[in-house]
Amino acid sequence: MQRPSFIKHWTLLEEPDAGHYANDTERMGLDAPLSQKLGLTRFGIHHIRLLPGRRTSYPHAESAEEEFVHVVEGTPDVWIDGHLHRLQPGDSVGFPAGTGICHSFLNNTREEVRLIVIGETPKPENRIRYPLNASYESTRKDKWTDWPDRPLGPHDGKAKVE
Repeated sequence: MQRPSFIKHWTLLEEPDAGHYANDTERMGLDAPLSQKLGLTRFGIHHIRLLPGRRTSYPHAESAEEEFVHVVEGTPDVWIDGHLHRLQPGDSVGFPAGTGICHSFLNNTREEVRLIVIGETPKPENRIRYPLNASYESTRKDKWTDWPDRPLGPHDGKAKVE
């Protein structure tokens, strides 16, 4: 019997290495949008590979959408409000909506990192804050202007291989 179309290995679903922000050449993680490719519509699930020196995104916070990240392989750093926290396989991190907790995942190691990222599908009321990327944030219609102000630590949010 042939496998149903909703069973796939993540390696068959990974998109080409093209992920970057507008007007920026920095490459982010390699994305396999699992939920989208498997027909799920109510929440997003992504298998993200971070090559050495890459990050998942600009540091950001969201007003109405929750995010969850689980480390499958490697030892990434999670950037939270300007501070790094080293993670290991099996660690999970949750970001409740509306808290203003700014975050990104960075691969500062020489080994590949693999993450499972789960979040809500885009909501029209969601707003996003990019505290370290004001020029990019200013181009967005969904910028979060009344976010809960949180002090930021000294880290610049960029990945640097150790």
